[in-house]
Amino acid sequence: MGGLLATNLLEISKDPSCLGDGGFWAVSSTFEGDFIAAKFATVEKKNFPDQPWQSLQSSWTSSLSKDEYINYVERIRDSISDGWVYQVNACRILSNSSDVKTLAGLFSKILQENPSPLASYLQIPGLNIASASPELFLSRDGDAIKTSPIKGTQEPNKGSFGQKDRAENIMIVDLMRNDLGQICKSGSIQVPRLLSSENHPGLTHLVSDIHGTLREEIAWSEIFHLLSPAGSISGAPKSSATQVIKENEGVRGPYCGVLGWVQSDRAELSVAIRIFWKDNGIHFGTGAGITWSSKALDEWNETVLKADRLIKIAGGILS
Repeated sequence: MGGLLATNLLEISKDPSCLGDGGFWAVSSTFEGDFIAAKFATVEKKNFPDQPWQSLQSSWTSSLSKDEYINYVERIRDSISDGWVYQVNACRILSNSSDVKTLAGLFSKILQENPSPLASYLQIPGLNIASASPELFLSRDGDAIKTSPIKGTQEPNKGSFGQKDRAENIMIVDLMRNDLGQICKSGSIQVPRLLSSENHPGLTHLVSDIHGTLREEIAWSEIFHLLSPAGSISGAPKSSATQVIKENEGVRGPYCGVLGWVQSDRAELSVAIRIFWKDNGIHFGTGAGITWSSKALDEWNETVLKADRLIKIAGGILS
């Protein structure tokens, strides 16, 4: 991740308190909060070793059909109308039954054809993820932290973002300011960048930055507990949104969790979106933020837009 190549695995832990030992840990957590970290002995500033990738041939299937997803969006809008929730990130998971040994070749291809600011690769026993994530969950340098939620996605050269995307982004910025307020010193939280358009491969995103200063003696386990899952891929209020997601989607797993590295008081952690992962086949998640003003078909089309480029890189037929 970010030009850092970690090798020579030392140990694996499922307890976030392990991050306090000062070592270099690769970290992955699921949307549901299951945590795993892998400690590595060797960390080098080095390019990812190039690997070949054989394009997939079999079809991708979706956890929700077009009609099912549209009905899901309408149920969210009903919940918003009832005052139960204000915004929910509604996702579906694409699956391909192809049997591949690792995703290393796919990650090599992603780096070449879809370079992303937080692209990362993790391969440890029982877990293999190739990520093209554009979204920062948390960066840390000493007691200074930053998160950069993405809400708003469109094709490039489409002009300014509409009111729905802008309002959604501001809603999640407020949620993240509240989340950071649980771990930061009073009065330290700032929003130096609000509603900024960023160009990424094949997409333009609406991004904001929230900065803060951590409270003294705060542990990594507390940070993960209070910030997860990210507001941008859950919704607001977070507790209500995650309940809606659980009832309609089931388990997301590594998708929409956290992926990155921690070393003492430094870290670079992404929101695990635009990821491929291995688990009885290959999977890829895609989603869209739903508000009262959402049009269900437009939200379905946004999930298609987000998946299209990366699925074409992996190969296979998207039905």
